[in-house]
Amino acid sequence: MVKDWWLYHGTGGGADRRARLESGSPPPWRDFTGTPDPGYEPPGCEGPAWERTRRRGEGYVPDEQEKDVVNTALHLRRPLLITGKPGVGKSTLAYSIASDLDLGPVLHWPITSRTVLRDGLYLYDAIGRLQEAGLEQLRRPADPAGTASTPAPPPAPGSEPGPHAPSISRYLRLGPLGTALLPQDRPRVLLVDEIDKSDIDLPGDLLTVFEDGGFVIPELARLAQEDPTVAIGTDDDPDAAVRITQGRVQCRYFPVVVLTSNGERDFPPAFLRRCVRLHLEPPGEEKLALIVRRRLGVDVEAGGEYQELVRDFIDRAGDGDLATDQLLNAIQLRLAGAWSAPGDRDRFLKTVMQHLTGPTA
Repeated sequence: MVKDWWLYHGTGGGADRRARLESGSPPPWRDFTGTPDPGYEPPGCEGPAWERTRRRGEGYVPDEQEKDVVNTALHLRRPLLITGKPGVGKSTLAYSIASDLDLGPVLHWPITSRTVLRDGLYLYDAIGRLQEAGLEQLRRPADPAGTASTPAPPPAPGSEPGPHAPSISRYLRLGPLGTALLPQDRPRVLLVDEIDKSDIDLPGDLLTVFEDGGFVIPELARLAQEDPTVAIGTDDDPDAAVRITQGRVQCRYFPVVVLTSNGERDFPPAFLRRCVRLHLEPPGEEKLALIVRRRLGVDVEAGGEYQELVRDFIDRAGDGDLATDQLLNAIQLRLAGAWSAPGDRDRFLKTVMQHLTGPTA
């Protein structure tokens, strides 16, 4: 069943639905005013990055509840927080949204315990710039009297290099979150992967950025009077040269932000209030059959060995967590003729369907 208000269907061919997303009226509190840089062209639906997004996303099989929740997040222009056990398809759903609505390659921000907000917003090689400034001073020619000029000491860390320093644009690059927040004619999809692994402060630090739809790069804001517009690289391409004015990045469309969590920690209520939440359960036999058909072109419902592998997967998942790609690996191996001896079956299942949690046998 397809509902009229859905933008995301999970079936592809969504150019007309993307147009509805772009032209739709957001909630007044989620309407942003960024102006796109006419000289910047974000990656489109072509090239290797898009092909990786498309191939990964087209294999995802969303059910009705997932479509309802995803479309709720799209209409409200709120981040989508997806929880569930490892291997149920949380990250793949982000690629499915991008592929279904032709939103370009997914921007990926993997989270670790050391990740801070600035890692996602922008990268600044301050040490490299200071070193280059020192070398530039050493290259200065002799003074008019014919004696070599005495090079000034390099600027102290944390200060701005002098007038002979190279442009700051060479040492700045937007991160995945910063790139997603660029004002563009269509929203980008940003995957914030495993947010539950972050430092305790990161979810709270994200609140202001999610509410404002933008941020300031202090290194550019300090230079705004002398150089109000600076072109810097993006997470897609360090040489992309998108122009930032007054040091501020402000989105036009709030990006499609997908945050995944394996449930290793709880989040503060203020963070949860700003997200639309979706919990993914492990797929049942019917959904697994659809996934196998879409990914590998195998009709497991016709019976035979491949249907038995699906049932083996479900039985073994009752004793400990398994990931859907373990089933796909098993069927791919059998399609290739591997582990074909009759006596190999038990060892085959133990090899390719090892539990992620629980018993290892």
